[in-house]
Amino acid sequence: MKSAIKVIKEQIDHFYLIRRLSLYELKSKNKNNYLGMAWEVLNPSIQILIYWFVFGTIRQREGIEVAPGVDAPFILWLLGGFILWNFFYQSTIQGSKSIYSRLRMLSKMNFPMSIIPNFAIVSQFYIHLIMLGISIIIFQFTGLFFVNIYYLQFIYFIFAAFCLIYALSLITSTLSTIIRDIHMFLNSTLRMGLYLSGVLWPLTILSGYPIVMNIMKLNPLYYLIEGYRAALFGTEWYFITHWEYTLVFWAFVIVLFLFGSALHVKFRRHFIDYL
Repeated sequence: MKSAIKVIKEQIDHFYLIRRLSLYELKSKNKNNYLGMAWEVLNPSIQILIYWFVFGTIRQREGIEVAPGVDAPFILWLLGGFILWNFFYQSTIQGSKSIYSRLRMLSKMNFPMSIIPNFAIVSQFYIHLIMLGISIIIFQFTGLFFVNIYYLQFIYFIFAAFCLIYALSLITSTLSTIIRDIHMFLNSTLRMGLYLSGVLWPLTILSGYPIVMNIMKLNPLYYLIEGYRAALFGTEWYFITHWEYTLVFWAFVIVLFLFGSALHVKFRRHFIDYL
């Protein structure tokens, strides 16, 4: 618990530095590209079009039921989940390698290493906000789903996503510094998560296998994705209606954060030894 409190305090005390470093990270990453940061939006957009073409057009998939008697075009349903998935995937990958890729720089600076995964996440958050804004505009132009009161849920689910990603990044960034193979393993594992989190297909098609379906619904990423869709489609207050999943999600995040904080604080004084 002491480690967790220490890590939280470091984030609060160095909030300004996190914001500055995250902006620098985003700019330096794209400074050699002609289109600059536009690629941060173009890449996920191209992926969405590919998945829509493969899973929506070629297979001629019908609309997905988002509420009783309400169907949404597959492209909108896909978009609602993919923007969250892309934020989660990119942030977790960047967070996992955030410390070991900057060890030489960190050896010459004096600030807590626990903020390193955080500014990597925040740099991806700016892109996520842009993608979310574009998605909301697309939804308005369809004439099917408009801005509604349920959009207030975004505040909660963005915060929840931050907590989950940071907790995971504390663990993976520490382990990746000690064992570099962890990053490669994480990359492969997360790619599987795209197909197991309800991003490309609704888990309700497993209704014939209720045990399997219920286990898959315990996935914290599924909880976040469905929350985003509930807001975009204006169907329900997801975190209240499905309060059981809310409790499971936060229990999972708290355990991850406590473990990640203890692990990080224990090993960070030895990180420079892995140069």
